[in-house]
Amino acid sequence: MHYFEYKNNQLFCERIPLKELALKFKTPLYVYSKKTLVEHYQKLKRAFKELNPLICYSVKANSNLSILKILKNLGAGFDIVSGGELYRLKTIKAPPNKIVFAGVGKTEEEIRSALDYKILLFNVESLSELEKIDKICRKKNTIAKVCLRYNPDIKVSTHKFIRTGESETKFGMDKKTILQILKQRERYENIKIEGIHIHIGSQISEPQNFVSAIKKAKELIKKINMPLKYFNIGGGFAAQYDFNEPPTLAQDFARYIKPLLKDMKLKIILEPGRFIVANAGVLITKVLYIKKSFKKRFCIVDAGFTELIRPALYSAYHFISPLELISTKDEYQEYDVVGPICETTDFLAKSIKLPASLKEGDFLCVFSCGAYGMSMSSNYNSRRRSAEVLVDKDRFYLIRKRETYKDLIRKEMIV
Repeated sequence: MHYFEYKNNQLFCERIPLKELALKFKTPLYVYSKKTLVEHYQKLKRAFKELNPLICYSVKANSNLSILKILKNLGAGFDIVSGGELYRLKTIKAPPNKIVFAGVGKTEEEIRSALDYKILLFNVESLSELEKIDKICRKKNTIAKVCLRYNPDIKVSTHKFIRTGESETKFGMDKKTILQILKQRERYENIKIEGIHIHIGSQISEPQNFVSAIKKAKELIKKINMPLKYFNIGGGFAAQYDFNEPPTLAQDFARYIKPLLKDMKLKIILEPGRFIVANAGVLITKVLYIKKSFKKRFCIVDAGFTELIRPALYSAYHFISPLELISTKDEYQEYDVVGPICETTDFLAKSIKLPASLKEGDFLCVFSCGAYGMSMSSNYNSRRRSAEVLVDKDRFYLIRKRETYKDLIRKEMIV
């Protein structure tokens, strides 16, 4: 699933020893494997080849310009949720006819910018949003193509904070609202309704969840008395975080999903993010202190939830291992791996096994950090955001500089 592996007890990314990068660029440090990124995209493309879908990478998962450019060069489209993400795509000259724009709170400025760039579709989340887009288009004397986002109200097997297809969430519209919009579509003269969109959540490992949602969406589509072009089934395919468990592969999802879509004469759109990039990235962190307190053993490192918030936010699991293995016979002990942030929730892992010989100055690798790692990082505690490095075979490239202290205050004014 990835190209991070030990060679002679040294952890490598492709052909580069990670310790070399940690010493050169300091820590905390994000490192990405180009080969992993490319292969995960290609695996997904091959799995759904018969449907010839438009694969729109979800920019929010990891929005580094170099990552986006690699995917653009592979032929990927993009799923965005903000004007800032659109600006990034403009910077790499992403084809506008491969961009879809979702999100419940699009501003007028963002809508105008997307219209000016002539993106493929807006995924409309509410009647109010549809009316606003129509009004803006009237003033600009243009037409917006849209998919209506349907909330199928189904329970999915993932953390409650990343479920998006249930009635209690803010996302999408119910069947009644969508049918009412379609009945009165003549009112929206500057809107061209071209499809239906669903997105039921993130990190979904059960293909049956997608089957349930797609079946409900197909029932809705049958009730629509007008020609459509697109059926966007969203993203949410799970990445493998626990390497002791069997991965859910692209073909596993495709085996369940393809039979439901073969009979549809609509262009299928997918919006994967995590599945493509999660295991393409790791976070390197340095051990600052080993601390024994009461019955606990703490490994205090220089990365915290400012670098990787997923464990604190979702109780998410990330596999952690040293960059160097002293001996395969080394005894292991339980540690809580914690960061320097002044919050009790600042941890990367709890009660995990690491070598008893672990000491100050050693480096640890936190796996599966390519998605929602750097993109969710922050400057809390006035910490500087990390550098990012891309590895391509035996070469490496700095693709984001570490922030400086001057960067922290650059936009501030003393009055």
